[in-house]
Amino acid sequence: MQLHPLIEEWVLWQLSARRSLKTVTERSRVIQQFVTETGLSPLTAQAMDIVRWTAGHDEWSLSTASTYHSYLCSWFKWLCLTDHRDDNPMRKLASPRRPERSPRPTTDDGLVKLLTMRMHHRTRVMVLLAALAGMRVGEIARVKGEDIDLAQGRIFVIGKGSKRAWIPLHPLLVEAAPTMPQRGWWFPGNSRRPGEHIHGKSVSDIIGQAMRRQRIVGTPHSLRHWYATTLLSDGADLRTVQELLRHTSIQTTQCYTQVPDARRTAAVGRLDPFRAA
Repeated sequence: MQLHPLIEEWVLWQLSARRSLKTVTERSRVIQQFVTETGLSPLTAQAMDIVRWTAGHDEWSLSTASTYHSYLCSWFKWLCLTDHRDDNPMRKLASPRRPERSPRPTTDDGLVKLLTMRMHHRTRVMVLLAALAGMRVGEIARVKGEDIDLAQGRIFVIGKGSKRAWIPLHPLLVEAAPTMPQRGWWFPGNSRRPGEHIHGKSVSDIIGQAMRRQRIVGTPHSLRHWYATTLLSDGADLRTVQELLRHTSIQTTQCYTQVPDARRTAAVGRLDPFRAA
């Protein structure tokens, strides 16, 4: 995709600020889409031009509209910061309502079916990393033998925003670790990408295919939701779950944790209307 010269400049500015390549790529794609579809220069686009463009995409979900709005805000803020524009048209626009996120954990039965099915060993290790270490597919793709500390029973993870953390290894992962490369990538790329790890999307496709074979509802990310929900259900406090998920905000963690019906029912059952008597 040929980018507008200003967008190319913005890409370099973001990369120099150590924004993740995935974020920079998606942001630039959306802004280029805006420039291409409207035929307007970023230097002259006005608030109503942005309104017309976003209103013309009624196929966008609430979440997508909110995300794209944030990209536009970042874009026009940068134009003003770098003296390409004097005005910021986004200041005249209301932010789209961001939908509430609800937990989507894989069911306990679904996880059992997944772990007991026939599959390649490396696929099973990917599933274990997602369900028992709560790792994202991109994090799983980048696991190296050097990240494993069996003496302490932990794994080193570099997550979103280059956030670094040691995560305790579940006993099943302690058993699996010696069967994987002790040095280098656990999941190396193919012959066209020698010396590199596979892409996060490849991990998602591999786990997703296994889930579909067993007709398990959900996505690979649902295994991370199961990790969070089950930790909370088994007695871990929300602050501990936040640390294990490596979330900056505890509000984000709450989106991953589903309170079991039995626990809610028990909580209501303990209410005593005569406690003051």
